[in-house]
Amino acid sequence: MSRSTRLRSAGPRPADRRLFLRGLGASIALPMLESGLPREVRAAAAASPPKPPVRMAFLFVPNGVHLPEWKPAACGSAFELPPILQPLAAHRQKLLVLSGLAQDAGFAHGDGPGDHARAAATFLTGVHPVKTDGRGIRAGISVDQVAADALRHATRFASLELGLEAGRNAGGCDSGYSCAYSNNISWRTPTTPSGKEINPRLVFERLFGGGVAVERAQSQAKRDAERRSILDLVQDDARTLQRRLASRDRQKLDEYLTSVREIEVRMERPAGALLDDDAPAAPRGIPADYGQHARLMADLIVLAFRADLTRVATLMMANAGSGLAYPQIGVREGHHNLSHHQNRPENLQRIAQINRYHVEQLAYLLTRLDAVREGEQSLLDNAMIVYGSSLSDGDRHNHDDLPILLAGGGGGRVAGGRHLQFENPTPLMNLYLRMLHVAGIDAERLGDSTGPLPDIAPA
Repeated sequence: MSRSTRLRSAGPRPADRRLFLRGLGASIALPMLESGLPREVRAAAAASPPKPPVRMAFLFVPNGVHLPEWKPAACGSAFELPPILQPLAAHRQKLLVLSGLAQDAGFAHGDGPGDHARAAATFLTGVHPVKTDGRGIRAGISVDQVAADALRHATRFASLELGLEAGRNAGGCDSGYSCAYSNNISWRTPTTPSGKEINPRLVFERLFGGGVAVERAQSQAKRDAERRSILDLVQDDARTLQRRLASRDRQKLDEYLTSVREIEVRMERPAGALLDDDAPAAPRGIPADYGQHARLMADLIVLAFRADLTRVATLMMANAGSGLAYPQIGVREGHHNLSHHQNRPENLQRIAQINRYHVEQLAYLLTRLDAVREGEQSLLDNAMIVYGSSLSDGDRHNHDDLPILLAGGGGGRVAGGRHLQFENPTPLMNLYLRMLHVAGIDAERLGDSTGPLPDIAPA
């Protein structure tokens, strides 16, 4: 595991209904396949059918948005998707646009500039970070880690932290604030950021590797040398299991293993689209194209949720204050510089382009989640996906009336298809407190929350 990787092992799990395919250095967790289980386990499942678990993911975007093209004009169910959000049209009925939420801890409160660092540090914590570019960093425990701690014994990994832009934790990155604040949204303790992995290949190996470290290394070396799939290592187990499955479960298994193989192929080909050993700062497996990178990470989240490897994930679409350019959509200027738009129409137009491009990546994730069936529902129906920023306007550096979306049904406890306008400023942490309750996690307070956010449940 790279030093920036942190997919925390949940430790020993109680006996359950999960199946694995195993081979040299490989351990592939499978989605629920009732017909492959022992008779007594099937009988118990029939007597007490398990409910699909609720999963949650938090996606962060930097530098705010062009709010006039983000925020719907109407409230309630009659709203129309504005230009930036139009890529989400297929998921409108499973989408909440939440306006008026704020992250007060992101404001200076006497600490001067550094709004980008504070935006990331507060996004999931609701705690004002200590201004330091060296020792003594302190923020708060993030909501994803509160959920991870509560669910750690239910899954193989307590949480999954991912990103699309590299960033160090040492030194200063924003007006006297440590880079640890700018480059992390997940905090395991108030003084320990969780770190994130940006290499899809390393995430894949961590999720599906098995055995001791030596076996995992041997497995990867063998596959690299012989250009084999990780599925080749578990084919004996797979054939044995196939014979025990009903036709419905055989199809489900085939679809899942096909998804695993598709990700492997995309991580390796085309070679020209991947950054390789000629670029040592970007290990092989990181696509040169931002959209391809984002979609690979989205598919890894879907696989991890589908096989119940984890129920909690975070994804930084870019670091706070990111200067990434997006030439693939015709934007060659750095995002951060453009966000200081000074109301110039050409800058605002390019910011909106970037905002929409990021939303397109969200739409891909939602589409993939919605395609996975869990009984009469989809994986998206049993998930809660937060997308947004702790900055509203990148030029004003304001932390109120934030651009926040909540997608998914939360296992039937979240009703989408609405634009909700809350009194500004309502703490963003109130949303997260409600999400914890939906997931069955008892919490009285989170950061600067004042109570669980109302109105997101079905009427």
